[in-house]
Amino acid sequence: MLRLYRNVKMQAFKNKYRTKTLRLQSWDYRWNGVYFITICCKDKAHYFGEINDDEMYLSPVGVIADVLWHEIKQHTNHIELDEFVVMPNHIHGILIINNSVETLHATSLQKTPKTMSVISPKANSISSIIRSYKSAVTKHAHRLGYEFSWQSRFYDHIIRNEASLNQIQHYVINNPQSWKDDKFYPQD
Repeated sequence: MLRLYRNVKMQAFKNKYRTKTLRLQSWDYRWNGVYFITICCKDKAHYFGEINDDEMYLSPVGVIADVLWHEIKQHTNHIELDEFVVMPNHIHGILIINNSVETLHATSLQKTPKTMSVISPKANSISSIIRSYKSAVTKHAHRLGYEFSWQSRFYDHIIRNEASLNQIQHYVINNPQSWKDDKFYPQD
């Protein structure tokens, strides 16, 4: 019965309200790898603090975002954290998935019908880790009475070599000093 309902629903809307994924379709985001993550605040609002004299000063919500990022490794045992920065309206971080047992690539690439279990973020994937992080920051900010909300999606980039990793690490570390040149800097 549930399958019939899903089929009727999918036919009725013809995927009209389904947004295209930003994720690389040939990649399983549970695979070992190094991932550069950017998450923005809703409407690029400056919830996390401000930059003065090239230094980031965290607001209470910025402190929550910072602390909970560093807690990710306490909740996901196959994650390593690399460079990370909280900016006034977004965060940048590098996550490293290092499973001792790799996901079977062949099973991940099989064509299957688009049921909710297939399109939902998989356990221990970048999407599920970021979803949990965003949820925790929002929950704690609201519990403490702070206005806050995230942009609905996040950006990821799979880092494929040492040179790219070094360049992105440099970018993350120096992001507060480059704030006025940042694409997320408010344009008057």
